[in-house]
Amino acid sequence: MKESSRSLHQNYHDNHYGFPIHDDNELFGRLILEINQAGLSWETILKKEEHFRRAYDNFSIKKVAGYTEADKERLLADAGIIRNKLKVNAAIENARTILVLQKEFGSFEKWLEHHYPKTKDEWVKLFKKTFRFTGGEIVNEFLMSIGYLRGAHSEHCPVHQQILKLKPMWTK
Repeated sequence: MKESSRSLHQNYHDNHYGFPIHDDNELFGRLILEINQAGLSWETILKKEEHFRRAYDNFSIKKVAGYTEADKERLLADAGIIRNKLKVNAAIENARTILVLQKEFGSFEKWLEHHYPKTKDEWVKLFKKTFRFTGGEIVNEFLMSIGYLRGAHSEHCPVHQQILKLKPMWTK
């Protein structure tokens, strides 16, 4: 593994993976990244993360929910992200869905909390019913990466101890 690849993975592992996220736009951003990783390496997504952030208006749920056909065309022409029509459409539709959930539950995070705890299979069923492009692996990684499912780090990993102090949902 090249040094730049190693540092990308190291940064994600040490500072992001498994850490609770309490900002709806950042939760949405993580969901976009996980959806776009399908069929690709996580390294590819990490390399493109900043470009995703710019292309999707800093993961603003409100802005993405309002995207037009012109925005879809812009995204599909953007070599800095994954140019897949299903994934682009999923991001926009999922933003619109999250706006509805925010209205009903107060926030995307509160919607997640409302459904906690569930088994991985129950989560997958709920996500498939609620969102687009959310299969088992995407849902599992999304929930593990935001502290809703255990397993992001082994108990011997020093990062595991840092995460425990933040009281991720899986500890409740």
